[in-house]
Amino acid sequence: MSVSPYAIPSPALQREVSRRRSFAIISHPDAGKTTLTEKFLLYGGALNLAGSVTARKNQRATTSDWMDLEKQRGISVSSTVLQFEYKDCVVNILDTPGHKDFSEDTYRVLTAVDAAVMVVDAGKGIESQTRKLFEVCRRRGVPIFTFMNKLDRPARPSMDLLDELESVLGIHAFPVNWPLGDGPRFRGVYDREQKQVHLFQRTVHGAYRAPVAVSGIEDESVKDALEEGTYRQVCDELELLEGAGAEFDLGKILAGELTPVFFGSAANNFGVQLLLDRFLELSPPPTPKVSGEMLIDPASAEFSAFVFKIQANMNPKHRDRIAFVRIVSGKFERDMDVVNGRTGEKVRLANSQRLFARERETVDDAFAGDVVGLVGNYDLLIGDTLSSKPGVTFDEIPRFAPECFSFLHNKSTAKYKRFRDGLQQLLKEGVASEFQLLDTGGSQVPLLGAVGPLQFEVLQYRLEGEYAAETRIEQANWSLARWLKPKEGDPLAPEARPNLSLGAALARDSNGWLVALLPSEWALKTFADKNEDWILSEQPFPPPVVEK
Repeated sequence: MSVSPYAIPSPALQREVSRRRSFAIISHPDAGKTTLTEKFLLYGGALNLAGSVTARKNQRATTSDWMDLEKQRGISVSSTVLQFEYKDCVVNILDTPGHKDFSEDTYRVLTAVDAAVMVVDAGKGIESQTRKLFEVCRRRGVPIFTFMNKLDRPARPSMDLLDELESVLGIHAFPVNWPLGDGPRFRGVYDREQKQVHLFQRTVHGAYRAPVAVSGIEDESVKDALEEGTYRQVCDELELLEGAGAEFDLGKILAGELTPVFFGSAANNFGVQLLLDRFLELSPPPTPKVSGEMLIDPASAEFSAFVFKIQANMNPKHRDRIAFVRIVSGKFERDMDVVNGRTGEKVRLANSQRLFARERETVDDAFAGDVVGLVGNYDLLIGDTLSSKPGVTFDEIPRFAPECFSFLHNKSTAKYKRFRDGLQQLLKEGVASEFQLLDTGGSQVPLLGAVGPLQFEVLQYRLEGEYAAETRIEQANWSLARWLKPKEGDPLAPEARPNLSLGAALARDSNGWLVALLPSEWALKTFADKNEDWILSEQPFPPPVVEK
């Protein structure tokens, strides 16, 4: 049995692969995710002045939020990719949407990372969106590093925050540093590993790198900086952690069973460099991925990658389309020829770029762990595999059932082509899914499904702003979708139809699969009882295999 060339590491590539650190920052909205992203860039030397989501009008918008709607709302609803070099590491940060309606986009991004930084508001603890994103990371075995943010504001007791990580998320926690008070009494953190104290100093608008003073916990300057009660409490807590806290174990961290915990204030730049430095030391470089029965070594000389995100009109002047690909193995070179595993066709990757918010630069080469933007009409879809040799397929991208449905009406018949072209382009980004209702008498009004209603609003906003197509949203009554296959016979045959129950409707998805649309769980139970000879799936079926 021959060994696949994808399994043979290349010594020439191993050093470049070992330098890569690719991670996402996850959190509940408003926990400080985008602010922490900014400050990583600041400490990594990629920015001189950090922006702020809550900045005044005369300050610039946050670097990683490029869409006008994001700037207006002060939220992230799209994912961006930012890269910089820091301490001999090439760092790829995948900033993700925080809003729950865009969690599907976040889930896709998590397929392209090797680790995650989870930001928790120390005043609120674990929140619902944090819990959902954590579960996605856990299922994928992604190592998680925790940053307890906003210690400059009143916070919950630090011991309670640690207990919550174990009781709510079921993960053991090892505090790398420990806070010295909170809110107005916050004076810094104690580094448990280095046995040093970093004293906190506020800076103007939190815009520049915060100065720190370092000394031991017994230093008189530390005792003078803290209130007597706070100092005594910190010493007691540190003693308790040494006696009964979790032990540091790198193997458990990499397995996603133990999370290193850091405390600080991203808005004030405090604790950010401590987190960044230790994260780069402990987080893993790219690891092997599975393709069928093959194990793909990231240092293999053979190239492979997969598309995890598509974004249109990041540069409205050029009406461009960018497919973001995560390199799994080998070396990417501009103008290289690859095979699209879905179509079997050869593609020349001529226009490759690295993005820094709206700024771009041409990428001539990249390595496993890097993310490259392919600009142009490559006919790529989310989930496509690109490889130097055929036969490689990565089944990395999860798909999710929509939870809300709406009809999208075009307001102007004269602009129908703009409306249709814009809609098709935006649907390729995966913001929403289109369904073709059956037995509707030829209605041309698109039916869209999405995880959350804000996705429809963004779709409307972008159709008008980027394609000059005004639309009207009409909410539909369904809230559940189930994909259907008969237990016997051809599932794609036009005559194959289940029995309908009250309130149910039939549609086909973009791959031609039958879908039952239902208004409630009760309607779903009734539908299932009437169709015992049909398979009902919460997950969309993969595209049917087309014989060539």
